[in-house]
Amino acid sequence: MDKKENKRKFEFFDVTADVGFRAYGTSIDETFQNAALAMFEVMTDTTHINPQIKRNITLESEDLQALLYDWLSELLFIHDYESLVFSQFNVKITKTADGSLTLHAEIEGDEFNQAIHEVRDEVKAVTFHLMEIKKENGFMVQVILDT
Repeated sequence: MDKKENKRKFEFFDVTADVGFRAYGTSIDETFQNAALAMFEVMTDTTHINPQIKRNITLESEDLQALLYDWLSELLFIHDYESLVFSQFNVKITKTADGSLTLHAEIEGDEFNQAIHEVRDEVKAVTFHLMEIKKENGFMVQVILDT
């Protein structure tokens, strides 16, 4: 079997009173995309999201950990403010001249509708608690969400 076919995008792990996940990818861009997908999977079944609404996001942070936090927090803000859920993410992370990192993303989703979208856990916040980013045979990020 081709190794790539068996590659998981994310997995959940047990955390008391919260939800933890590890997202994976062959690049940091893909890993951030899968982290976003994992977060929305906590809220609803992302396979039922019709990607008909597009948003563009640009963020700048001093390092990858801060950028991951800012990325997921921005998505959560858009979800809370506009009642949107997302299932498709196209992320590009670049380094600026001063050494900070910029994330440009195009995200696609739909208005949350309880008749279509399963109601799962409410995500209140992204946390820095036990947050990790590792590069080993691709990338892995670990995140705990306050639910």
